[in-house]
Amino acid sequence: MIEVVAAIIKVRNEFLCCQRSKNKYNYLSRKFEFPGGKVEKNETKEEALIREIKEELCLDILIDKFFTTINYSYPDFDLEMHCFFCSVQQLDIKLNNHISYELIELEKLKKLDWVPADLELISLLENNNGI
Repeated sequence: MIEVVAAIIKVRNEFLCCQRSKNKYNYLSRKFEFPGGKVEKNETKEEALIREIKEELCLDILIDKFFTTINYSYPDFDLEMHCFFCSVQQLDIKLNNHISYELIELEKLKKLDWVPADLELISLLENNNGI
């Protein structure tokens, strides 16, 4: 089981979506995701999320509130993803791990090619009108 955190960053009426780079697992390569990463030992979920977004995007985030936990079984590992609504003062992104990013309205999110676990998150966002 891999424990990860994900940031749901909404800017005005659009969500920040990041495209992964090539991955050893083809089913994750070049797909879109909500940014985040692994929780390290002796680290809270919130600390992990702040660290990961700083490392991946050079963004300083504010964690507004917890949204949900998604459990998903990929062919090679099981994932537990804790998802938080976050905000930013400035959207000055520097991509360190991803190959691109998009700002997309809720209704158009599913037009992107997403990693499977994040599709479940998008469905929950749609059911809650993007809160």
